[in-house]
Amino acid sequence: MAQNESTFVAAAALTANLAIAVIKYGAAFFTGSSSMMSEAIHSTVDCGNEVLLLFGLHRSRRPPNQSHPFGYGMEVYFWALLMGVMLFGLGAGAALLDGIRQIKHPEPIDRAWISFAVLAVAAAAEGTSWAISLRTLRRSQQGRAIYQAIRRSKDPSVFAVLFEDSAALLGILAAAIGIGLSKLTGQPFWDGVGSVVIAGLLAGAGLLLARECHGLLTGESAVPELRQDIEQTVRGWPGIARLGEFATMQIGPDAVLVTLSLDFEDRLSAAEVERTVSDIERELKGRHRQIARLFVEAQSLERREGSPA
Repeated sequence: MAQNESTFVAAAALTANLAIAVIKYGAAFFTGSSSMMSEAIHSTVDCGNEVLLLFGLHRSRRPPNQSHPFGYGMEVYFWALLMGVMLFGLGAGAALLDGIRQIKHPEPIDRAWISFAVLAVAAAAEGTSWAISLRTLRRSQQGRAIYQAIRRSKDPSVFAVLFEDSAALLGILAAAIGIGLSKLTGQPFWDGVGSVVIAGLLAGAGLLLARECHGLLTGESAVPELRQDIEQTVRGWPGIARLGEFATMQIGPDAVLVTLSLDFEDRLSAAEVERTVSDIERELKGRHRQIARLFVEAQSLERREGSPA
């Protein structure tokens, strides 16, 4: 995925959540709704998350140097993991506490129509951001189903925003139901129940995001199609007797490290081996722009199998 697309998705989500947070706090102040206050906290946490994500994207684009020879691409995964921690800890914790307070000490909701109007505006804004992130994700994954696309995606700037927006839309629904039940039944504790549900949604989104980032931070391999194409290309290359060890690792949203151990045919001279390695590297990098580093080790079959040289 192009870097400008990642930035656009995060910036669009930040813009939407900034506006939504302001009007939600206003609605919570005028109505006294616990669910609306939880939603305002939710949007505030989302704003902080998008700032973290944009900061991570900026830092991940720094060029390689002596201390980080493979670049800083994986740094965005760290900041995305912090997003998950904020969603789970700060967002869910604050919403849960506010919901419990409203359940234990129910306070009536005034001017509920303000809350419903704000929730409708928030749903439109969050829905727009959700649609942008979903369209970007599916385009990068050739239209695959949502779950499969998320599992395959290596760009947290897209799937993190999608998690956030999905939780936000469900949270808006929970807040509307909680406020509606409070007005219909005359029992304001339903508003607190809505806050508790919102807390659960935030916790779930945070755990899902942390799970996705965990695999990327601990050396997740490239997508199967890339690995299969590399393997087929190398196995069919003239002068290659056998493909030995082969590994890939995602070192950024658009960067992959590839290592190959190759057995060359005995007829090849040292110069021909060097030329073959250069040709393989040129071919693979030309077809797969995400291959940032490719290392080839020339190794004899006897040595790899542990036989005496």
